[in-house]
Amino acid sequence: MGDYLSSRVSGRPERKARRGYALAVVAAGALLVVCAILPWAGLSARSDLIGAGVVRTVRGIDDAFGVYTLIAGLVAGAFGVAGLMTGRRPWAGLAAIPGGVAAAVLVLFVAGPRDAGDRISVDLGGFLAIEPVLQYGWFAALGSALAVVVFAVLSLLPRRG
Repeated sequence: MGDYLSSRVSGRPERKARRGYALAVVAAGALLVVCAILPWAGLSARSDLIGAGVVRTVRGIDDAFGVYTLIAGLVAGAFGVAGLMTGRRPWAGLAAIPGGVAAAVLVLFVAGPRDAGDRISVDLGGFLAIEPVLQYGWFAALGSALAVVVFAVLSLLPRRG
């Protein structure tokens, strides 16, 4: 029982929790890097007449916003590793900055001005339908960016008994 109390007094459980959040920041940052390589958007063309369709996809790194997201994931992972190695709060907490930037960049990717072909939907009944679509990689990248922010903020909060 004396060992249990001495570890509570020395702060070891608190340090483990902080390292857990720093490890989660590293994992979310690495996932954000992977998501920058996945397909983010595309142009879908379907025809009920022939019963088929095609999708032209754009990967994240094919666009400047995807490159920014990849860099933000690398920086967030680096901050997480620094927090893991030093065990200090501010390092893992700094990952909230690139995580927030990545989330903003992802929103700009969808809302920003593009060429007319990516904004126009054409529907000619069952004959032909052409429309822009968001792919799974964009949603995964947004989730990863938000996870980086959440885990970074959690690493900054004081742990309660």
